[in-house]
Amino acid sequence: MPLPASRLPASVCAGHPDTARVGLEILRAGGSAADAACAMVLAGCVAETIFTGLGGGGFATLFDAESGQVTCLDFFVAVPGLDGTTAGPARSIEVSFNGVSVPYTMGGPTVAVPGTPAGVAELHRRFGRLDWAAVVTPAMALASAGASFPAEHAALLPDISPAMIPGAGADAYWRGDAETGRLLLAGEVLLHPGLDGTLEAYRDHGAAALMTGRFVDETVQAVRDDGGALSAADFAAYRVRELTPGLFAVGEDLVRVRDNDLDGLGVTLAALDADAVGRGGSARARTLVRALRAADRRAETTSLAAVDPQGNACAVTHSLGLGSGVWVDGVHANSMLGEGELIRGAMVPGERMPSMMVPLVVTDRDGALKVVGGAAGGSRIRPALVTTLAGVLVEGRPVTDAVAAPRLVATPDTVHLEPGFAPEVVHALQENGDRVVQWPARAPYFGGVAMIAADGPAADPRRGGLALTLD
Repeated sequence: MPLPASRLPASVCAGHPDTARVGLEILRAGGSAADAACAMVLAGCVAETIFTGLGGGGFATLFDAESGQVTCLDFFVAVPGLDGTTAGPARSIEVSFNGVSVPYTMGGPTVAVPGTPAGVAELHRRFGRLDWAAVVTPAMALASAGASFPAEHAALLPDISPAMIPGAGADAYWRGDAETGRLLLAGEVLLHPGLDGTLEAYRDHGAAALMTGRFVDETVQAVRDDGGALSAADFAAYRVRELTPGLFAVGEDLVRVRDNDLDGLGVTLAALDADAVGRGGSARARTLVRALRAADRRAETTSLAAVDPQGNACAVTHSLGLGSGVWVDGVHANSMLGEGELIRGAMVPGERMPSMMVPLVVTDRDGALKVVGGAAGGSRIRPALVTTLAGVLVEGRPVTDAVAAPRLVATPDTVHLEPGFAPEVVHALQENGDRVVQWPARAPYFGGVAMIAADGPAADPRRGGLALTLD
């Protein structure tokens, strides 16, 4: 018996306008949702480099319209050290998040084995429709011309500049000399010297260009010179993995997502009190706080989604952490081993590092696609997705309204609220004994969502994203 037709329009959404435009270009050329996702990941590695890059890793979740099958691909970073090398101490710096100084480590000892080059190639091999060159060329062209630096990125850059401008980072994010220069401003061109050539090699030789040979040799050398443990053996052993997606009921719908994420998104959704959410106001806020209370941690990520005219869908979330300060040919090596929120157990060489990233699809009980999307923001991924999905699936909001709606983050002793919550909600939370912090404006702190539903695509205004529909 055939599956019900997809209810979603052919469209794309991403955390940067240039990323979304590349995805739409691929759909117009007849590409599949996976083709568009691959091209957008690569474009994001050019335009969204304060969040991600070719030196990082991520996850993809796909929906096949013909079979209804959902596939999860794991191309996240792996722990280095398979040749027996032990990393030295990482460099400590301080970056500022929301006006609060946060200790951070960077340098060669924080660099894990990247997965993005292999992951994008595998995603295309299994689910792509266009030629490989057609998928890579738009990002290569963007890297050659440079991408516009969004206001949202420019506002964040001063806080994270100690991690972004060392080494070759200064060529991209700094203007002028070291003493009298300044950081890149909104609307200026972000350009990483050498990145177009790296993407050209990737176009011509696939994952081998970045997972073997000269690029690997130079990356390993740069990381080792800076005290890291990365080796050629680590690259040679890396493989993209397929995960069995979990299945979690939210009302009459089914969320399909990997179930080994650090923050247990699926379990949270399945346990959500839908009746309380539906009542709104204080009842909604209280049940969200109960479900979402967790330690406040940080991580830099970006997310995207695509649906093609045949009803296939793909969501990808990818990241490189804040960045290690080690650069090779325009590529910033990840700092995942320096991301304290990810270190929750022994780090075994060759094994994947854990992650909060959870690109997902939602179907109804008959298997028809209802939602595809994901979120960025480390420990804010779960609250961003839970509140947005509650809006779409439980409250029946249009997806653009649900993505833009005020969010909350509940830490063990504080509830952070974006503007827009009613005074009685604030009072009810304070009555519960919570310390409530009301933010003066919507902020990237609360995560960035990219999501497509029946009424169209939505990209998070907190990240300066863009959503586009195929004509």
